[in-house]
Amino acid sequence: MSDGIKVLNFGSLNIDHVYQVDHFVRPGETILSKEYQLFFGGKGFNQSVALARAGANVYHAGKVGDDGKSLLKECEKLHIKTDFIEVDSTPSGHAIIQVDPSGENCILLYGGANQSIDSVYIDKILENFSEGDYLLIQNEISSTDYLITQAHKKGLKIVFNPAPMNEKVFAYPLELIDLFILNETEAFELSNEINVEQAIWNLKQKYSRAEIIITQGGKGVSFLQNNELKRVKALTVEVIDTTAAGDTFVGYFLSSLIKNESLEEAITLGNKAASLAVQKSGASGSIPEISEII
Repeated sequence: MSDGIKVLNFGSLNIDHVYQVDHFVRPGETILSKEYQLFFGGKGFNQSVALARAGANVYHAGKVGDDGKSLLKECEKLHIKTDFIEVDSTPSGHAIIQVDPSGENCILLYGGANQSIDSVYIDKILENFSEGDYLLIQNEISSTDYLITQAHKKGLKIVFNPAPMNEKVFAYPLELIDLFILNETEAFELSNEINVEQAIWNLKQKYSRAEIIITQGGKGVSFLQNNELKRVKALTVEVIDTTAAGDTFVGYFLSSLIKNESLEEAITLGNKAASLAVQKSGASGSIPEISEII
């Protein structure tokens, strides 16, 4: 990594409560769970894990409640810098997940402290970063529009992975984004197009300052280079669980880019990491170490 370049991942921190059940709870019903597991997650957390495992100098910013102190310890254990994570009076973001015997799930999500991000907190965090540093954002916290605007004023390179994709995204100052990392669904919604080639050209026309990367699962990754559409093929592997594949790609891709490697080299590394992630079950636990890849 280039000396001094920092990555600020301003993103969600969640606690996932997973219950194995015979069937999903019906109105007025009380049932026993056969098994309970607790996981740490949120797209923000997962992408910080991937960045850290790829060797990036990653600082996470976000909020948890008093119930999230174990999450902070997990971040520290994973070498994610927690200097800028605050403990809020609001409970941590969390999910209640029911999983039935067929593997189908039913999820109740509470945004919690992730939705307590405000302009005062953002300004305080951004004071610690300067021109040339990277800001990575998803779409699971509040005040994202303000965050983009202020980060741009400071000269940070803004990387946006608009997940989950929803109507709020269209109100953000997207013309200030330096790099979009989108899956096909996100690209189609953002461009209002129906195939990858049309989508990538549409988005480049709208957001001319930005690099556009579109991930396509088993079909690889599409991008523009010198006004030419290119694709890096995906590796052929046995897929067990795709849960954190996108987050793994984002972390490894960005870590490579910061080392001044080319888009194609960065995409290739991201693909390799994601191909290992899909061969394991789970979210952050499936994200590989850099030693497994190179």
